[in-house]
Amino acid sequence: MARTIGSHGPKTMEAIRKAGLKLIYEHGFEAMSLRQLASEVGIQVGSLYNHITTKQDLLYDLIKVHMEELFQQFDAAMAAVETQGPVGRLKAFIAFHVTYHILRKREVFIGASELRSLAPEHYEEIVALRRRYERHLIEILRQGEAQGLFRCGDASVAAYGILAMLTGVCTWFRPHGRLSKEQVAETYSDLVLQGLMLPPEA
Repeated sequence: MARTIGSHGPKTMEAIRKAGLKLIYEHGFEAMSLRQLASEVGIQVGSLYNHITTKQDLLYDLIKVHMEELFQQFDAAMAAVETQGPVGRLKAFIAFHVTYHILRKREVFIGASELRSLAPEHYEEIVALRRRYERHLIEILRQGEAQGLFRCGDASVAAYGILAMLTGVCTWFRPHGRLSKEQVAETYSDLVLQGLMLPPEA
C-alpha cells in the first residue's frame, strides 16, 4: 500500500486505518464509500490515493495488520508458558484468545465478516494465517490427548468448536458489565477443561 513521503504520511495512514475500521464496522465494507472515509479523516478524497490504492487494498491492509498484531501478541503470550504441559498451554491460549478478542472487537469482526470481500489472492493469504493460528490449538489438544490428559475424539473438530465458543465473547461482553475479561477467560477455561479432561483413574 502506497504511503506519502514525509512526517505526515504514517500519521495520516494511521488515521485512515482508524476511520476505516470504524466505518466498515458500522456500515460494512460495500456500503462504506471513499468519500465517507476522506470526510472521517478530514482530507480530500483525492488525497486518499497518496496512501491507499483502492478500497479493497484498505480492507486487506486492515485485516493483514490485525493478523500480524495477533501473532505478535500470541507468540509472546505462548512463549511465557513454553515449558508448561498441555493443560497450562491450553489455559494460556484461552486467556489470550478471549482477552484479544475483547480488546480488538472491531478488528476481529471485520476480519471474520469481510473476509469474503477480499480479492482471491488476499483471501487465500489471510485464510492461511487463520489456519496457522488454529493449528496451534489443534497441536495443544493432540499433545494433551497423546499424554492421556484430554479426550478430543477429533482434535481439529474440537479446536473449531472451542474457537467458536471463545470468539463468541465479542458479541456479548461489555467492558463495564458484571464480569471482568479475566473472569470471563477463567470461566471459559473451566468449561473447556471440564469437557476435555479425562476423569482420574480409580
